[in-house]
Amino acid sequence: MSGSDGPALTTGSGAPRPQEVSARERRKLLGFGFGAALAALPVWWALRALADGAGNGTGNDWRTDTAPLERAFPRLGPLTDAKWVSSRDDDRDLPSPELVISGYARLAPGRLAELTAAHAFTSEGPAKDFSSWFEKPLDGEGPEHPRWIRSRELDREGTGHRTALWFDRDSDTVRFWALNP
Repeated sequence: MSGSDGPALTTGSGAPRPQEVSARERRKLLGFGFGAALAALPVWWALRALADGAGNGTGNDWRTDTAPLERAFPRLGPLTDAKWVSSRDDDRDLPSPELVISGYARLAPGRLAELTAAHAFTSEGPAKDFSSWFEKPLDGEGPEHPRWIRSRELDREGTGHRTALWFDRDSDTVRFWALNP
C-alpha cells in the first residue's frame, strides 16, 4: 500500500468489494424507481381525472348546491335546482384573488312572475357563451331554446363586484355570472 490514501477498491482477485456493489446497485434501483414514478405520473393524472369525472359532464364537473347562490343573489329568493361552477373549483397553479361564479339556477314557481311585475325587463340574452376554462363543464347545459330577458335593475355593478342575470321566460331558469358576488 505504498502511496495509497484509502482502501483498495478491489479484492485480491480484482472483483469489486461487496459494499461497493450494493452502493452501485442502490443507485441503479433509485434511478429505476425514479424513472418508473415519472412514467406512472401521467397515468395517475388520467385516472384521477376519470375518477373526478373531469370533462365528461357526468362527475363533479359542476356544483348543485343552492345555498351559496341564495346568499349571493338574495333577490332571487329560494332556488329549486342549480348547475354552477366557480373559478376556485379546480386545482389551478396560479390562484386568483377574484372569485367568479357562473351557471344556471331554477327559481321557485311564480318567482319570475313576481320579478317581472316589480322590475323593468328587456329581451336580451347573454353576450357570450361560457368562455372561461372553469365554465367548460356548463357547455350544452341550461334550457332548450331559451327566451332570455334581463333587468338591469337586478344586475349589480360596483368596485370589484359585478353580477349579470338573464332569465328564461319558459323554464323559470336564471343564467348568472358574478364577479366577487
